[in-house]
Amino acid sequence: MITPVVRRISECFVKPNGLNHVSNQICYLTPWDIAKLSTHYIQKGLLFQKPATLVDQHDFIENLLEKLKHSLSLTLFHFYPLSGRLVTTKTQNPPSYAVFIDCNNSDGARFIYATLDLTISDILSPIDVPPIFQSFFDHNHDGHTMPLLSIQVTELVDGVFIGCSMNHAVGDGTSYWNFFNTWSQIFQAEPQADEYGVPVLRQPIHNRWFPNDCNPPINLPFKHHDEFISRFEAPFLRERIFHFSAESIGKLKAKANSESNSNTTKISSFQSLSALVWRSITRACSLPYERRTSCRLAANNRSRMEPPLPHEYFGNSVHQVSAETTVGELLENDLGWAAWKLHLAVTWHNDREVLQSLQEWLQSPVINQLGQPMDPYVVLISSSPRFNMYGNEFGMEKAVAVRSGYANKFDGKVTSYPGREGGGSIDLEVCLLPHIMSALESDTEFMNAVSVFNSLQ
Repeated sequence: MITPVVRRISECFVKPNGLNHVSNQICYLTPWDIAKLSTHYIQKGLLFQKPATLVDQHDFIENLLEKLKHSLSLTLFHFYPLSGRLVTTKTQNPPSYAVFIDCNNSDGARFIYATLDLTISDILSPIDVPPIFQSFFDHNHDGHTMPLLSIQVTELVDGVFIGCSMNHAVGDGTSYWNFFNTWSQIFQAEPQADEYGVPVLRQPIHNRWFPNDCNPPINLPFKHHDEFISRFEAPFLRERIFHFSAESIGKLKAKANSESNSNTTKISSFQSLSALVWRSITRACSLPYERRTSCRLAANNRSRMEPPLPHEYFGNSVHQVSAETTVGELLENDLGWAAWKLHLAVTWHNDREVLQSLQEWLQSPVINQLGQPMDPYVVLISSSPRFNMYGNEFGMEKAVAVRSGYANKFDGKVTSYPGREGGGSIDLEVCLLPHIMSALESDTEFMNAVSVFNSLQ
């Protein structure tokens, strides 16, 4: 049997529409941005059903592609750094590197149209996320020679997948979904758009924030780019989407708060769910009880700053907060104990902690490397169920599913999404080595909390 493959049909570049004198500037990278230079692109996408009343397939996809490209051009008018390229300058004495975004000297964002002879059911029905989803994204890594933003529209027999790859040094998840939401808004309002686009709900703020006494560009004290740039290829992993209904998460939250020694109601739904995931994956790993383990959560710094950064701040402003203990302590105590440790880690992450971590980074810059071994064993939970993913429609009504590409995945990586039905439901994309995933699927506590949900209903 021949397995269908994704075929690229066409490719072009899209530049910002209209004149924007601000976009001719150089955009300097902050410590938060620079730390992401060696990280894979953010790769997320939405799967849509074709309209049920569709008569002419060819006309539909041709019109969709043209409207997507035009609305993307209007959106890039507001998000102009995404149409630029990374530029690196090097000095010899003393040795150092500086990296920035040239917002003008670029071909723009890449736009790809591809096809796949499979149905929505073909790719959503398997228990594991099929590897074909990796082909729904442009495999970008280096923002110097490759676009900082790449869109791939893949036409299925009965659906359309819109995949977006964005260089992580340019922005974090909040920035990513602000761009995606704005693109959808402009797409819907395009008939009323002029050459400068339409007013957007969340106008991005491009004045990048730097700590006091930190003047851009930041010079990295390295002699060669190999010292801070690496390439990481994940081992073979199983990847599954686990759905948790609002009712199931509510039970976890009540249980965590009732079991906490602090007699609190402050432990959040997401902290409770994260504690369950941390304990369950750690148990599935069958690690020695004296081994140390940690759970890291991606925390948005914007609201924690004093004064806070606006939600519309475009760039990176994210930090990993961590709770750590021994395997024995984690498994011998209950859900509430683990959830309380996560709650404290999140609570303690305030303006003082953010500024202290930045000062430490400036004294000794560190570029995150995916390939570095993590010790203690880490469960890393990224993204957020608060991001507006299912509000993006592009003329095809609500998406059937959210999926990601190959990027930034390793054993113990968990990505969180809002559940399609809303109401506080959450989907978790879990990546584990095959034998650990099998053990997790046999974990009674974990699987009892998992809910059944059919996205095609």
